[in-house]
Amino acid sequence: MKRKYAYPSFLSLCVLAACGGGSDDDKSGPTTFQLQEATVDDIKAATESDLITSEQLVGMYFSRIFAYDKAGPRLNSILHVNPNALSRARELDAQGGSKGPLHGIPVLLKDNIDTVDMPTTAGSVALANTYPAKDAFITRKLRDAGAIIIGKANLTEYANFLTSGMPAGYSSLGGYVLNPYDPRALPGGDGRPVLTPGGSSSGPGAATAANLTALSIGSETSGSILSPASANDVVGIKPTLGLVSRSGILPISADQDTAGPITRTVRDAAILLGVIAGHDPADPATAACQTAGNCFSDYTQFLDANALAGARILVPPFPTNRATIMEAAITVLQAKGATVVRQSTALANVTAPSVLNYGFKRDLNAYLATRPASQTVRTLADIIAFNAATPGALKYGQTLAIASDALSLDPSSADTAAYQANLAAGYSQSRGILNGALSGPDGVAGNADDYDALLFSGNSGAGTPARAGFPTVIVPGGTVPAVAPIEQPTPSGVAFSGRAFSEPRLIALAYAFEQATKLRRPPASTPALAGEVVTR
Repeated sequence: MKRKYAYPSFLSLCVLAACGGGSDDDKSGPTTFQLQEATVDDIKAATESDLITSEQLVGMYFSRIFAYDKAGPRLNSILHVNPNALSRARELDAQGGSKGPLHGIPVLLKDNIDTVDMPTTAGSVALANTYPAKDAFITRKLRDAGAIIIGKANLTEYANFLTSGMPAGYSSLGGYVLNPYDPRALPGGDGRPVLTPGGSSSGPGAATAANLTALSIGSETSGSILSPASANDVVGIKPTLGLVSRSGILPISADQDTAGPITRTVRDAAILLGVIAGHDPADPATAACQTAGNCFSDYTQFLDANALAGARILVPPFPTNRATIMEAAITVLQAKGATVVRQSTALANVTAPSVLNYGFKRDLNAYLATRPASQTVRTLADIIAFNAATPGALKYGQTLAIASDALSLDPSSADTAAYQANLAAGYSQSRGILNGALSGPDGVAGNADDYDALLFSGNSGAGTPARAGFPTVIVPGGTVPAVAPIEQPTPSGVAFSGRAFSEPRLIALAYAFEQATKLRRPPASTPALAGEVVTR
């Protein structure tokens, strides 16, 4: 099915000059602003000193979206551009001062996060042009913090829970997301990319890497923030289950789902996490945020370039094709004062049969019931029937959806009993494994031999923390050599995983590693455009 872009037609009139520029009056603050790789701090300094306006900033990002997502390498990372983004920017410019920590900052949302002013489709033809009744809880928190929701990102359809074997970054509505580090389709193939963009938050990952947005939000059930962050040379935080509300996010399963930041720096990820974290009365898991020390509104307080000094890091075995990156990372950790212990055996990979299938039917049906009554697709069964009857909707099938819908949600059913048993076993095993490993050789938490974090290559260790609901922070770790048909070195990240609500410590460690290495490099396929550097 041909991808249809939802770009506001009036944006062609919004050249940089027309979108407003900075004042010529003498102002304190920076004298130059460069869009590419701009951080939240860079943007706020430029807007607060009137070097640029929020309206101009949005226009700059739109120009990049048109040049690199719709044209040029055609990254296909964005499904919808917000037609209200420019008017929102003008409102913020007119207000003056700062509305909040993200005042005037463009944020891209994965298209399973509800926004009243754009469709929420999960990349599905069955949900094309369907709108939720209200913003997701985190969308409202972002708007209240002053953010400009610039658009909705492409993704692996239904967060990669429609079928088995679907390529990462493919959706029936949006097509294939391409990785900006090698934005080509496989020659003679079905359109899938040469280099994986990671899944399922592939759109946020690719768009952030290509500087099509300042910040983005992805979601993860198991690896879906960590994988695209690693593949696109960016930072990702998969939070503890319950740190971030799931209300208004199209689900796989409430038992593992969480949203989280995808950014170019650890500091930006910390800023973004502080905005979206917190208690939501409509999401029972976030009741944990009412316990002091679990959740914070400002994670930048934990940024510490010296955090590796005295840290204890446990390193399970890693893939041989990532040995160079991991050995280099270990060398950095040790040089900065960390004690690194190599684990001789891999952590057990915990599986919980049918848990996600059961949760998918239960939670997707509950989510669809919140949609306006005028929308005809209201259950998983409706989606399956629509897909079966619609040409182009099922390039790779819907085996997972069918298997999920076949399960009985009746409280007295064998399926419910199996789900409950498997869920309990999965939590117990995964949390036992991680807490046991982090408790050090004596196996007792709270002693001097405890480890601050586990270090993994990319998303290779995503599964057990995801099952446990424990957090992971991933940062650029370097590149691996290209292997045909890939033509350029491939980005790969290193990931710090810890106990529940250990985000402060993980962020500190990841920031210290980032500051010691500075490994992120923007992709060559999306260079700076004319007009992206503004001087006073």
